[in-house]
Amino acid sequence: MGDDAWLSAGHRLRIPRAEVSYRASRAGGPGGQHVNTSSTRIELWWNVRESGAPTAEQRALLEERLRHRLDQEGWLRLVEAGSRSQLRNREAATARFLTLVDQALRPKRVRKATRIPKAEKQRRLESKRQRASVKRLRGKVRGDE
Repeated sequence: MGDDAWLSAGHRLRIPRAEVSYRASRAGGPGGQHVNTSSTRIELWWNVRESGAPTAEQRALLEERLRHRLDQEGWLRLVEAGSRSQLRNREAATARFLTLVDQALRPKRVRKATRIPKAEKQRRLESKRQRASVKRLRGKVRGDE
C-alpha cells in the first residue's frame, strides 16, 4: 500500500483510507441556484469497533473518550458543509477527523500537587482581615464609640 492509502492521526495511529467512508448530500441553508443542484455537504463515517488500525488499548481509549460522538454500533460520524466545494469539505472533514482521533489518543497529563507558599497564605488572610475591618467600620455607630 502506498502512502496515499493511509491517514495518519499524529504519530499514534495510521488508519487505512479504505476504512473511512464518505457520503455527499445537498447542504442546507441559503445559497441560490448552486446549493439546489450540487451535493457539497460531506459526511465522514468510521467504525471504531470494527477498525483494524487501533490496538485493543487504543480502541478502548477511543471508545471512552469519543463515547458522546459514537452511535450504538461504534460509528463515528462527522459532517462538514462549510464550503461550496465538495473537495474542500471532504478535506476539512478528514482533517477534523484526524485531529479528533489524535487528541483522543493523547495521554492525559497527570497533575502534580503543589503547595501554596506560606507567604501567600499570610497575604490572603491579612487581606481578609482588612476587608472584615472595613465592613465592620461601615456599621452603625453605637454609644460613645
